[in-house]
Amino acid sequence: MRAALLLLAAALSLTACSAAPEPPPRAAAGSPVPIIVPGRPGEDARTVGPAEAATLVPTPTANAADVKYVQDMIIHHRQALDMAGLAPARARSIPLKGLASRIADSQGPEIQFMTSWLQQQGQRVPDHHAGHGDMPGMAAPEQLEALKAASGEDFDRLFLDLMIAHHRGAITMSEQVLGGGSHIKIEELANEVSVTQGAEIRRMLEMRAAAG
Repeated sequence: MRAALLLLAAALSLTACSAAPEPPPRAAAGSPVPIIVPGRPGEDARTVGPAEAATLVPTPTANAADVKYVQDMIIHHRQALDMAGLAPARARSIPLKGLASRIADSQGPEIQFMTSWLQQQGQRVPDHHAGHGDMPGMAAPEQLEALKAASGEDFDRLFLDLMIAHHRGAITMSEQVLGGGSHIKIEELANEVSVTQGAEIRRMLEMRAAAG
């Protein structure tokens, strides 16, 4: 009986060993593991080595490019809100009024986020009378005055022309900080601005073509 039990135990042990899963293969020593880096909006992902990947990872540390982008984008967004605020009383197109409302709903909270971020970094928040210098896409004072004086279809056409240019300028600024910034939160913001405003540009181009 004892011999039979020993034989049974040995058989069970061999069965358990044969059923155990094999460990996954390990990379050869010194063989780098490729890393997939997502592309920016409209770009394909690419494969990089560990050394390059270490330089691509955004950090929680801001640099001068991050700070300038946020300060400039606050001013840029404020002008978009000023233009969008004219639409309810002056626009004829219902879809345009809806678009202006969406612009205000998205860019207002972004201004609040950027203001808080600058304060957390101990950086200056631009005041409401700050000049926009050579920021891309900004409407000139005389263009804003013409928009304020327009109504109906004239307002719709001018609003779309100015806001399309304004959005394209914001995307240009976002592309610049994506290439030179270092703070992960600002990278996320710049990507969001590019995607959101890119979609709005396509919608505005359709509306502009329809307006003639």
